[in-house]
Amino acid sequence: MNLPNKLSLIRIILIPFTLLFMLPINIYGWQPEGWNSFVNAWGMTIAAVIFIVASLTDYFDGKIARRDNLVTNLGKFLDPLADKVLVISVLIGFLSLGRVNAWCVLIIIFRDFMISGVRLVAASHGEVLAAKMIGKVKTAVQMVAIIYMLFEPMLFRIFSGNFMETPAYPLPTGWITILGDVFFYLCVILTIVSGLDYLLKNISLFKDSK
Repeated sequence: MNLPNKLSLIRIILIPFTLLFMLPINIYGWQPEGWNSFVNAWGMTIAAVIFIVASLTDYFDGKIARRDNLVTNLGKFLDPLADKVLVISVLIGFLSLGRVNAWCVLIIIFRDFMISGVRLVAASHGEVLAAKMIGKVKTAVQMVAIIYMLFEPMLFRIFSGNFMETPAYPLPTGWITILGDVFFYLCVILTIVSGLDYLLKNISLFKDSK
């Protein structure tokens, strides 16, 4: 296994650790008090750091693969899989905490499945569809939105003047959460626009559909 594929695999391995620090444990009513108190206090900040590390592996695996001509079929499978599972897992984590709207998460997941479907159809026609600029902008805004929302509890600590205070979900409405909402809903809008753009520009692939 080459280095880019190892980085993609590391990204997948980091996903459960991100969720471990995002979400308190509750297994049929069993809740480890000490661990959950730690997660409520500092878990999101640790999850943010892990998510950033995982996102950096995405940047470097593609860069190394192109630079050293290490593009493989395994890499073509692992890289998009790791990207989508990482983002979707964190969004579901936010959903379980009541931080984001279920419809918005559904839109993001639907768009990813749709794009994957279009690419499969294109591959069956012997075509490789390159990423569009609007899709890259969407991905950048998505990462910013997720990282910002992961750091929201820390921002509450900093700006509340009480660094040891433990903010609980749902977080109090204020400029910190409103700014997070702006990032997130901008991400959703770009998700819709980029998905429609991708579909309409490749609609010719479906002309032979019965």
